[in-house]
Amino acid sequence: MGVPAFFRWLSRKYPSIIVNCVEEKPKECNGVKIPVDTSKPNPNEVEFDNLYLDMNGIIHPCTHPEDKPAPKNEDEMMVAIFEYIDRLFNIVRPRRLLYMAIDGVAPRAKMNQQRSRRFRASKEGMESTIEKQRVREEILSKGGFLPPEEIKERFDSNCITPGTEFMDNLAKCLRYYIADRLNNDPGWKNLTVILSDASAPGEGEHKIMDYIRRQRAQPNHDPNTHHCLCGADADLIMLGLATHEPNFTIIREEFKPNKPKPCGLCNQLGHEVKDCQGLPREKQGEHDQFEESLPASEGEFIYIRLNVLREYLERELTMASLPFTFDIERSIDDWVFMCFFVGNDFLPHLPSLEIREGAIDRLVNIYKNVVHKTGGYLTESGYVNLQRVQMIMLAVGEVEDSIFKKRKDDEESFKRRQKEKRKRMKRDQPAFVPSGILTPQALGTRNSHGSQVASNPRQAAFEMRMHNNSSPLTSPNTSFTSDGSPSPGGGIKRKAEDSDSEPEPEDNVRLWESGWKQRYYKNKFDVDAADDKFRRKVVQSYVEGLCWVLRYYYQGCASWKWYYPFHYAPFASDFDGIADMPSDFEKGTRPFKPLEQLMGVFPAASGNFLPPSWRKLMSDPESSIIDFYPEDFAIDLNGKKYAWQGVALLPFVDERRLRAALEEVYPDLTPDETRRNSLGGDVMFVGKHHPLCDFLSELYKTGSTEAVDLPPELCHGIQGKLTLHKEAILPDQIVYSPVPVLRDLTQNTAISINFKDPQFAEDYIFKATVLPGARKPATVLKPGDWEKSSNGRQWRPQLGFNRDRRPVHLDQSAFRTLGHVMPRGPGGGPYSNAAPPGNYQGNLYRPMIRGQTQIPKLMSNEETETQRGCPW
Repeated sequence: MGVPAFFRWLSRKYPSIIVNCVEEKPKECNGVKIPVDTSKPNPNEVEFDNLYLDMNGIIHPCTHPEDKPAPKNEDEMMVAIFEYIDRLFNIVRPRRLLYMAIDGVAPRAKMNQQRSRRFRASKEGMESTIEKQRVREEILSKGGFLPPEEIKERFDSNCITPGTEFMDNLAKCLRYYIADRLNNDPGWKNLTVILSDASAPGEGEHKIMDYIRRQRAQPNHDPNTHHCLCGADADLIMLGLATHEPNFTIIREEFKPNKPKPCGLCNQLGHEVKDCQGLPREKQGEHDQFEESLPASEGEFIYIRLNVLREYLERELTMASLPFTFDIERSIDDWVFMCFFVGNDFLPHLPSLEIREGAIDRLVNIYKNVVHKTGGYLTESGYVNLQRVQMIMLAVGEVEDSIFKKRKDDEESFKRRQKEKRKRMKRDQPAFVPSGILTPQALGTRNSHGSQVASNPRQAAFEMRMHNNSSPLTSPNTSFTSDGSPSPGGGIKRKAEDSDSEPEPEDNVRLWESGWKQRYYKNKFDVDAADDKFRRKVVQSYVEGLCWVLRYYYQGCASWKWYYPFHYAPFASDFDGIADMPSDFEKGTRPFKPLEQLMGVFPAASGNFLPPSWRKLMSDPESSIIDFYPEDFAIDLNGKKYAWQGVALLPFVDERRLRAALEEVYPDLTPDETRRNSLGGDVMFVGKHHPLCDFLSELYKTGSTEAVDLPPELCHGIQGKLTLHKEAILPDQIVYSPVPVLRDLTQNTAISINFKDPQFAEDYIFKATVLPGARKPATVLKPGDWEKSSNGRQWRPQLGFNRDRRPVHLDQSAFRTLGHVMPRGPGGGPYSNAAPPGNYQGNLYRPMIRGQTQIPKLMSNEETETQRGCPW
């Protein structure tokens, strides 16, 4: 499911689910930054019990950010990750549990998508390097200016995959980070922390859901636990609804599309590499003193309140005169299931269903019209009633032809509007735009860092006219800099040969014309549409996929081996006769091992993360599996405009052939590689003030090797099995820092132990219901809120969870004061949230100066309290 498309649709249709986060910032006293005391009440006026971190959504932006300079090395990446977690902890402030889950080995169904992403990333990286080199040579040959080429090893984000040395080091660093916080942060004092690193199989968010499901099935579980899950994936909303927990909130960075990115050649904003002209960088300030100022700023966080989404859905899905008892929980499960048809990580979306075309609303309307005939709900606790689903899909199939025709009409209408817009812009564009000191500027930006001040504007204008008259070689469209020289960048006139429309990709299927089904199957599957046997095979695989995905969301992984074996989906009108199709999966399947998964998802260009003999299988022409690693592959735009939206036509990996080839190279693994290739589990951490600490200390003293039940009364009702950890963090033992710039913990009081969730029989069914004793949250929506989703006004989310919070008010004199103090242009300032230089050496860490000993504990709790008393 496309994250931006789904979230954009959801936030527009149900705007009140979103709340802006209130974030308390660290203060500064006498040049020392004082960390926020997270033990104090949450400024958002809500208290959370459990915080779950889908860590891959943190790791990626911290290691290769798009809107600020990347960390210089792995140590800076780790510190950036620590600071990001600190910031989230400061906003949420959980009181019982912090669960940190990193993606482990994924089910085979997910590995196909991972393989596509990694091959694409490798292909795009190589193409980008070639394009940069071509444009650089072209610019320099014409006398253009470019900064010297930076010789820097490119960070390959493919290393963020289980089994690599990077992920192994990350797990060590996070264990150190947890111990440090349990020792020194008062907000972590009574917290239970669980780390599920990349060695534990399963996707991060699904490991979190598995934990919640299993704890919900225990008698000691508190049904009114307030959960907060951090992550940007759209499926987290579905997963949160699938828990049926009444208090579930998602926190994520606010999505801001079209963020400006600097050119990869000249590092200037406003154009891409292909449009770079090699122009000198404009001075930032009179003496270029703002050269290092970056327009980057910290992203803002928002809450997505699933209890409010449940209110919206209850109103929308409620149906009268049903032949069966209406159950909002079952209706929400059906809504989640229907959302799978518009796309998910495991199946391609149906050709006739696009989110931006209102596909979910269409499905809901059909569902409400057909449900009287179905005689019941589509799903129950993660299991699908295919006979009822067939009725829904055939109803969609009846309007498929009109959907395709309307899509084409909408596209043509959009093109016409864009063409008219370009004509208007061309007509209104001035023939000449001066640059330099006479460049027109937006109101309020005249005093910005990049603007220039003319000491004698009249003289500058006179010189400009004289140059214009005396330079026959300069075109009437050439502009000049402040010193009178021609500016190659100013006043660029639109070329006459510029086309009013961009070339359209060829579409051989033409879904809007009759015969679309025949052309689709011939172009996409290379079979005739009359081949009913093949079409039924495609539909059966897709139906299996729908059943597998729903089971995955509600019960856990039904099969680690199953995957959808085609690149494209069938049509809704092909779903006739699915009621009798089997939907059972092979039991007892096991996940790949980490290095095996790397062989299944990596291109040959990322083979450096694998052992040498394994790597050879990806590049040796004589390798028995060389066909799994094509150097180039086709991308089918499939009716889209951009390559990243298309379908990567990669061969599917044959598991039996892969395992047979790896048997020959398994003996070449070193002991360290063998360790990284093994599957691990979760680790629990507590501090000295936690009620469980003494119990765990006694376990280590006895040295018992048997699993012990976790006493729920000592750990907020959490249940599971405990076993001694070989690399445990123990009280009174030094915890050595894996990051050189951070101090060792010489007086450690935290303790860690292996933790395993409660186990159930393989055929056990977790009930998708609200638990007895759960209190329904107070109603948030008011009658006026129902109208906000339908009118065209700009909707502004409220701040924090208290609807009646009074906003801070500034009178006119305060605004005048701020106007004098704050810089009007981009860059840092006393009230700016722009990232300061040295962004990866944050307020809680100080780098070691060469020759300096390791930094001792920054500040004791007593010193912190004393500092907090200083005047501001």
